Amino acid sequence: MAFCAFSIFGMVLLIALELVRQSSLAWDKFHFAFFFKSYLDTYTGQRSYWDPVNGQFSALPFIYGTLVSSFLALLIAVPLATGVAVFLTEMCPRLLRGPLAFLTELLAAIPSIIYGLWAVFVLVPILREHVNPLLIHWLGWTGLFGDDNPTGLGFVAAAVILAIMILPIISSLTREVMTAVPHSQREAVLALGATRWEMIRTGVLRNARIGIVGAIILGLGRALGETMAVTMVIGNTPEIHRSLLSNGASMAAVIANEYAEATSDLHRAALTEIGLALFVVTILVNALARLLVWAVTRGAPAHTH
Repeated sequence: MAFCAFSIFGMVLLIALELVRQSSLAWDKFHFAFFFKSYLDTYTGQRSYWDPVNGQFSALPFIYGTLVSSFLALLIAVPLATGVAVFLTEMCPRLLRGPLAFLTELLAAIPSIIYGLWAVFVLVPILREHVNPLLIHWLGWTGLFGDDNPTGLGFVAAAVILAIMILPIISSLTREVMTAVPHSQREAVLALGATRWEMIRTGVLRNARIGIVGAIILGLGRALGETMAVTMVIGNTPEIHRSLLSNGASMAAVIANEYAEATSDLHRAALTEIGLALFVVTILVNALARLLVWAVTRGAPAHTH
């Protein structure tokens, strides 16, 4: 049993060591500049980041695309997921609670490629024809919603599909930590004359806030590492644009797109180094999320004040 348990640590360690070994060529050439440097294209006179032909590589546009799409997905998913969790835990009739919870969690079981196909055939046309024009009209003055991309692909499309994919994770964990709040806490707040909403806000959500933050960070970890669905709708352009409607690329997407076609050892090493960075970030985010969820559900249960 001990061998089975420690074999998990062994697998993680072997993955990390292999990523470090395979990315050593890129690390030796670029060092930390690999994560923020740009290059001047001698033909166009513009700054570029990813040029496999000339052996120039920088992870900056992929880090930027991953962070923008993931945090934008959180902005969309967190209010929806929290609302679903509050309704199922505190307001939903008992007869509907089971079916609604099952349908919410069913979203987590749908394969990523199915989400990607749905996004290409349904979501992207809706964004291109209806949503993006409204964003440009009402929020174009901010500079975050330019009209330079008529395809409908880009950060917004990636963020919406990511939000749908992480919603069941955040919702189910939020519901779990809300259930862990003692029922006496609810009764105490109601006994003081609070309304139902005040009871939910002060007696439940306030006591479960650390666990909810953990659920959000765990959803962020899923969004950071998502590959196929994002690859199909983000546009896969290694550039940095201010507009959220522009094409971009993520760390997972560039690895999926280019690793099999990489023609040089340096190209493969650069892609592997991006994978190593994504591996480290994902582990740290998931560890922090699990720690916060544990603090509420087991380590630090709520008490009546």
